[in-house]
Amino acid sequence: MEHAGRGAAGAVMRELESFNCTRGRVAIIAGKGNNGGDGFVVARHLVNSGARAVVYLLARPEELKGDAATNARIWSRMGGGTVTILSKKGLEKHAPSIGRSCVVVDAIFGTGLAKPVKGLCAEVIEFINSLTKASIISVDIPSGIDASTGAVLGCAVTADITATMAMTKIGLCQLPGSAHAGRVEVVDIGVPRSLVEDPSIRWNLTDDTVVSGLLRPRPAGAHKGSNGHLVVVAGSPGKTGAAYMAATGAMRAGAGLVTLGLPEGLNHVMEAKTTEVMTAPLPQTPEGFLTSASYTVLKTLMDGKSALVFGPGLGCTTGVAALLDNVLKESAVPLVIDADGLNCLAGRVEKIKKARCPIVLTPHPGEMARLLGMSVADIQKDRVSAAEALCKKTGAVVMLKGAGTVVASPDGQIYINPTGNASLATAGTGDVLCGMIGGLISQGLDILSASVAATYVHGLASDSWRDANKGEAGMMATDLLGSIPAVLNSLANKRP
Repeated sequence: MEHAGRGAAGAVMRELESFNCTRGRVAIIAGKGNNGGDGFVVARHLVNSGARAVVYLLARPEELKGDAATNARIWSRMGGGTVTILSKKGLEKHAPSIGRSCVVVDAIFGTGLAKPVKGLCAEVIEFINSLTKASIISVDIPSGIDASTGAVLGCAVTADITATMAMTKIGLCQLPGSAHAGRVEVVDIGVPRSLVEDPSIRWNLTDDTVVSGLLRPRPAGAHKGSNGHLVVVAGSPGKTGAAYMAATGAMRAGAGLVTLGLPEGLNHVMEAKTTEVMTAPLPQTPEGFLTSASYTVLKTLMDGKSALVFGPGLGCTTGVAALLDNVLKESAVPLVIDADGLNCLAGRVEKIKKARCPIVLTPHPGEMARLLGMSVADIQKDRVSAAEALCKKTGAVVMLKGAGTVVASPDGQIYINPTGNASLATAGTGDVLCGMIGGLISQGLDILSASVAATYVHGLASDSWRDANKGEAGMMATDLLGSIPAVLNSLANKRP
């Protein structure tokens, strides 16, 4: 608690310094649990650093227990001011004083909160959120956020900064929790490195170090054959763009060769559109969709290839589903299933577990809901658990796309991606991503590493576009393609 409070106080002091107001007034709103105890430590260190601090306690002092009670007594003995607020009337009385503070510290609830916030605490949280002039800093997690899922438990503080202890919490990386967290600063509280790096910890936040360790710079003697040959099966009438973006995404991720298998009636279109990508016309139905009869040609096409991407823009027809069944039954080539490939598996995901090949599934929340027979709302309530559930059902690596993309591995490892922004909320960016995964697999990465790395690079490329264009509106998936190589090479060259 001492380390936690001191670290959070450091975050407060840095914020005051940014206002050129190191002797400014700070209001600490403390609950009766350990998070409130952290608040008393924050107050003590702030005063020792020259700031003015007042603790507003949402409980009677005698209700405090353990370390929280100890730190409240220390604060009192050093002359610190504590104001007790036990009712809405008390909140209204002290609201003007709190509102004049430069910084308001939220130390009401910590990571142990498991039920909806009600009563006085809910009213205090709504009051904190109404403040427009003070900077809000939450201790460990914004009060009201479920630390394991990011769900809002009734109501939650919307912080400018969250000073979280030891390691980032899952709830700070998943919506809506991430939208309440503001900038997250991790506070070192003295947890032994051996515990932080314990391999039994299954949850990982992807960063530059992780991805740089997976990527390799191109060796001097590289040639197109040494960088793999990917097959992309994609496209149908009106959906040639999905095929183009998946295939080009693979090229931008460094694949040496990409062949696009598509309905034969679209071949002339894609030959004109894809200069670097080869095309392979496959038998189609009269309506222009692939069919089980396409497999005879596809089987030959896949011979000696490094990986297969299946699904973008294919349409969800019985013929496409039968074609995918043949691939699952016979192929040993690493397989990325995306978009309509996933939709063709709804209600019959058990087929995936019987496949011969290693598989990556890349659903967005709507596709995940269809695969698991759940609502999108239920998927979004606990994205990590949803990804784990599909992983267990299928034995595949599962990438649940969206803000804070989750990658789940059959060995229990979970990777949460922090990169990317709302510019990705446009048609085709998922097609680019599945192509990137396939492109990295074709260069020799295993399916989990390729999924983790592609997601991170994809997000950073969108961040680069956002920064260059001063906002998140207006990006097209084809814009994203041009940003990928610089990000990819920068990370590859960071490798020790």
